[in-house]
Amino acid sequence: MKYKLLALDMDGTLLTDEQQISAETEKWIRKAAAAGVHVCLSTGRGYNEAVPYGDQLDLGTPMITVNGSEIWKSPHELYQRKLFDKALISTMYNIAREKKTWFWAYAVEGSYNETNWTPDLLDRNHWMKFGYFTEDDEVRGEILSQLQQIGGLEITNSSPHNLEINPAGISKATGIRTVCELLGIEMSEVVAVGDSLNDLAAIEAAGLGVAMGNAQDTVKEKADVVTSSNNEDGIALIIRDYIFQEV
Repeated sequence: MKYKLLALDMDGTLLTDEQQISAETEKWIRKAAAAGVHVCLSTGRGYNEAVPYGDQLDLGTPMITVNGSEIWKSPHELYQRKLFDKALISTMYNIAREKKTWFWAYAVEGSYNETNWTPDLLDRNHWMKFGYFTEDDEVRGEILSQLQQIGGLEITNSSPHNLEINPAGISKATGIRTVCELLGIEMSEVVAVGDSLNDLAAIEAAGLGVAMGNAQDTVKEKADVVTSSNNEDGIALIIRDYIFQEV
């Protein structure tokens, strides 16, 4: 087969709006895996939020979580992890307080937001990602401007209303490259599928970059192919028409 790795974003891509994998999509993923294609979940979610879906699909292949900050050799074996400087987490937390904006953060120890944040967490935990959510475009723009001035950050999003921040140089694309090294395949043999800016680098770097029908416009513009939406089995169509037909 021309394509040997299928890298799948989860929210807005693999999962329907009801947070489920449709029966049709699961059928085609299993068919691809049975044919020898490596199926890799590539998500901004933390490990505990992602691994149940990998288990549902019986995947034994590598998995990328937290936008590339964690790479799993298999769904239950950590390969590498990239942590934030705690001073940067402190700065981003202070921006959230200043802007009175909802925030969340992923650490090795768990996920946190303003409902369960306590001052002692900053030094105690090992941090991998920070995020903001606001539907106020002006406030979000101001936060983005502040973040860009800090440096040392990889800034993307997983929806038009949020910002997701990883350590500089960490992305799903770097994660997929590492997975390729583990599997002994080339980026040209990868199909990367997603819907948001945190998928963009992977979509541009892959042999076949696929945007979901519900993807942000920027992602659609950069993709090689635009498929159906996450609620219309867009992944199943790509597997059928591009992996098995090898268009």
